[in-house]
Amino acid sequence: MPAWLLFIVIGTLGGISAGLFGVGGGIVIVPALIYFAGFSQHMATGTSLAVLLPPVGLAAAIEYYRHGSVDIRAAIILAATMFLGSWVGAIFASHIPGSQLRLLFGIFVCGLGVYLIYSACRRLGWF
Repeated sequence: MPAWLLFIVIGTLGGISAGLFGVGGGIVIVPALIYFAGFSQHMATGTSLAVLLPPVGLAAAIEYYRHGSVDIRAAIILAATMFLGSWVGAIFASHIPGSQLRLLFGIFVCGLGVYLIYSACRRLGWF
């Protein structure tokens, strides 16, 4: 598959997951760039961050805002602190070997998945 077509598929799946669940970069785009496009962990993370600025930050936010589902005050505070936090995170990440960064990412994703499944089961009254 040509690289441009692979990027179209990855971008489409990332966009759909962003619109549905509010995720896309770390959960879809980063692993896809690593495993299907052969990117390093650092290159995949940096590329994902660059990608997310225009489409997710604008298109999905406008649609949610149209439906009254955006708290502007919270968004401004979160954006400012996320800007600083992502900068600090990138500084740390650039000093961590790719294999260790991938391990940390995997632990983060698995931990998040376990938490989401557990909380959904509790809300459903399954335990």
